Amino acid sequence: MPRLKISVNVGEGYNDPMNFVECTVTAEKYGFDTIWFGDHLLPWVHSQNRSSFVWSVMPSALDRTERIKVGPLVTSPIGGRYHPLIIGQAAATLDNMYPGRFQLGVGSGEAINESAFFPHGWPGWQKRIDRLAEAVVLMKRMWESEEYFNHQGRYFEIHNFFLYTKPKTKIPIYFAAQGRKAAAYAGIYGDHLVTVNSPENCRSVIFPSFEESARKVGKDPSKMEKMVEVSLYFADKRKGIEEVRRSGEAGFFAEGSFDETDPRKIQEMSHTVSDETISSNFCFVSSPDGIIGTIEKYRYVGATHIELVTHSFPKRIELIGEKVLPYFADSEKYASTNSL
Repeated sequence: MPRLKISVNVGEGYNDPMNFVECTVTAEKYGFDTIWFGDHLLPWVHSQNRSSFVWSVMPSALDRTERIKVGPLVTSPIGGRYHPLIIGQAAATLDNMYPGRFQLGVGSGEAINESAFFPHGWPGWQKRIDRLAEAVVLMKRMWESEEYFNHQGRYFEIHNFFLYTKPKTKIPIYFAAQGRKAAAYAGIYGDHLVTVNSPENCRSVIFPSFEESARKVGKDPSKMEKMVEVSLYFADKRKGIEEVRRSGEAGFFAEGSFDETDPRKIQEMSHTVSDETISSNFCFVSSPDGIIGTIEKYRYVGATHIELVTHSFPKRIELIGEKVLPYFADSEKYASTNSL
């Protein structure tokens, strides 16, 4: 069984940029594998009240630390806000400066961040996922090509291009997938999967689709991470559901949220999300044991990397570092000893 990785996701909202750098220092201190940052032009909901530009924050976070891996979760190089050549160059530069410590999370995008850059209309999901797939192919080629090349794709046409400052290591791509079809794309084009789903849906739908598609293109799924995002909410379940709805954070899961352009409206849409949907997409915890139990549920169905959403609050990272990580370090040590 591969070692279980545990990471934190600090998003991009609630605090000023240096708070995110301090969170990175804290996460490294306690031994987290990776710290993930949101990459939004606007925050998901108005109440988050901040939206830092992640590509300015990540270099500072890397420079203040020595070991922890850093990456955006997720960026969308679909030719709207970001052209794949720009993200490819930015990623290569960070890996060149901090070899082996940069990880690239990619997704098909949301209207709140991207629609302003599509003057002829916000593309539907199929066009966006196809754009993302082509972007990944193009970025990998620019990292690896040792000579000038041309790219004649459906969405991107590049003539006579060469990336001069190359990455020093292979940059891993974490491909975001919410449903079965996206999970298949992740298996084909990504190095690893990242998803937001219940343990049962991961086991029965997302993981099988990801692994099957990976095998079809000659990949070994056992060498590909299955990372699950767990949104932590520090409250008991009954009160927590109402607090999540009131704060607007449930708006992410509202029908049509990925096509909405105004964080104030997404915050209002939070009131349309059912208790069941909130309950299945947030982890309500009142003690470290609750976090441990949730992680164990995902590990049981096959997840190999758990990413805990703490937002940019160092005390939450400290709590998990002190009370949760030692449990899994001890269990890994026990499993290793008993396999000898």
